[in-house]
Amino acid sequence: MKDLSKFLMRGLLHGYYWCDEGLQNSLRIAGFPTLSRTKSMIMVNIADGITRPSALVRNIGISRQAIQQTLAELEEDGLVRLRPDPTDGRAKIVEFSPQGKDIGKAAYLAMAEMEAALKRRVGAKRVEQMRELLFEDWGPVYNRGATQREAGLGRRRARRRKG
Repeated sequence: MKDLSKFLMRGLLHGYYWCDEGLQNSLRIAGFPTLSRTKSMIMVNIADGITRPSALVRNIGISRQAIQQTLAELEEDGLVRLRPDPTDGRAKIVEFSPQGKDIGKAAYLAMAEMEAALKRRVGAKRVEQMRELLFEDWGPVYNRGATQREAGLGRRRARRRKG
């Protein structure tokens, strides 16, 4: 039996935890509030151009109600603003507030410092290889037993998650 502790998904998740915990530590030292992992994921998605709550639901995998509650908390914390979607009167658009932009700048600096530390620990070449692999097109989302046509639909859905 294969060592289950070595599956890529576990490594990716542990890498995400390492990054998020390092980011939270850096932001706390810089005087910003600590964010829950869900709030942190929402902030990363907004920085990645995800501005609709419905897209956040799909990307993060939590309920619409949980996203709405968390966005309300982030708005109350002064980190985001919700405004009407000009193309759909029923929908909202999420954007960073000025304070949210400030925390974004601090997060950017912290992530650059974490990447530099990782390069010192495991080597610059390995970090660059990991970056290349992570940002490469992995093809359609895996769907065991899917036909070619269905697999193509998975590819479009994966791309649509950005918007």
